[in-house]
Amino acid sequence: MLTVIGEALIDEVLSDTAPLRAHVGGSPLNVAVGLARLGHPTQFLGRFGDDEYGRRIHQHLSDNAVLAPVPPDAHPTSVASARLDPVGGAHYTFQLAWDLPDLASRAELFNGSTLVHTGSIASMLAPGAQDVLAAIRSVRPAATVSYDPNCRPTIIQDVDYAREQAEKFVALSDVVKASDEDLEWLYPGQDHRESARRWLGLGPAVVVVTRGSKGPWAVVERGECEVPATAARVVDTVGAGDSFMAALLSALVDRELDGGQRRNELRALSVEQMQGVLAFASTAAAVTVSRAGANPPTRNELRTQGVYA
Repeated sequence: MLTVIGEALIDEVLSDTAPLRAHVGGSPLNVAVGLARLGHPTQFLGRFGDDEYGRRIHQHLSDNAVLAPVPPDAHPTSVASARLDPVGGAHYTFQLAWDLPDLASRAELFNGSTLVHTGSIASMLAPGAQDVLAAIRSVRPAATVSYDPNCRPTIIQDVDYAREQAEKFVALSDVVKASDEDLEWLYPGQDHRESARRWLGLGPAVVVVTRGSKGPWAVVERGECEVPATAARVVDTVGAGDSFMAALLSALVDRELDGGQRRNELRALSVEQMQGVLAFASTAAAVTVSRAGANPPTRNELRTQGVYA
C-alpha cells in the first residue's frame, strides 16, 4: 500500500477565453490518483467537507480506486481558483481549511504502507501541518518518505517560515521533488542545483528539480543527471508536477526500492537508473499538460509513448 497525506480541493479553472471548469485537485490528491492509475494500491489521507464538492472528491477517489479512510467533516471543501495566462500557465487563489487531528496516533491507518508521500499546502498550513509532520516522524522507520514542497506564496507568505517547514520535511524524507520556482522562492538568488545538493545533505537519497521546458535534473549520492523535457502540445500546466511526482515514485516502487528496510538500496541508486526514472516521470508530465486539468496518465498511456518504468 502507498499512502498519500494532504489536501483535497476543487480546482476552478478560469480564463478569458473559456467558461469556468471545475476539476477535483489538490497536489497530494493528484499524486494519489496518479499512483493508482499507474497500478499501485493507494490510499489518500486528507479532508473534505460533507457538501457537493466533497462528494465530488470522494467519487473521484473511488472512480480511480484510491481508498479514502478519513470521512468528510463539517468544514466546507477547499477550493483553489486557477486563472490561466495566455500561454496556459496557472496562477492560484485559495479558500482553505486544513486540519487532520490525531493523525500520528492512528497507527492503523499506516499498516502495510511501504511509502508515504506528502507536501504542498499540507506541509505548510496550520494547524494541519504539524499533524502531518508528526505523522511522518511516526511512519518513517517502516516506510519510504517522499516530499514535494510545491510552494504557494499566495497562501504561505512568510518565506522564512516556509523554508523552515520545508527543511523539516526534507530532513525526514528519502525522495524529494521541487520545482526551480520553489527553490528560487525559498532561496532567492541561489542556484537551484546548489540548493538541491544542500537538501541532499540533510538526509534524502534523491532530490529532483523540475525546470519546465529545460527538463528535470536530479542529484543522488553517486552523482547528478538530467533528461530533456518530453515534447508536448500544452493545453494547461495544472497538475503536471503532481503527475511527475507520481511517476517518479512509481518508477522507484517498480524497482522495489520502497520500504524503510530498503533505504540503503535506494541510497545506492545509480545515475543511469535515475535517468530512467526521470524519463518516465517527464513523459507522465507531458501527457498531463497535453489535456485540461489535473488528469494524470495510466500506465498503458505511458506504454503507448514507448516509455517503461
